[in-house]
Amino acid sequence: MGDDNFEHLERLVAELDARGLLARVVRTQSGRTFVRVINPSATSLSENVTCRSAAVSDMRDWWYCWSWGERMHTADDPAGAATKVARVLAVVGE
Repeated sequence: MGDDNFEHLERLVAELDARGLLARVVRTQSGRTFVRVINPSATSLSENVTCRSAAVSDMRDWWYCWSWGERMHTADDPAGAATKVARVLAVVGE
């Protein structure tokens, strides 16, 4: 599970970087991983994105989730997820 999670997070980082956001995968001492995203134009605008699996029948779907745990976007579309994060972290007027 951890390896898939890490690969999904790495793909999200690449998409966020392409949108001008600062992003990196963080692994805590407990082994939990997430993407730390910061808008370099307004560093107070930041978010931590996790990636979790949801077993539906015998299929496993992966989801990017907001820091409060709500599902944001399917992990098979990191570009779509990056677009949502970029919109949330945008400076008003950008």
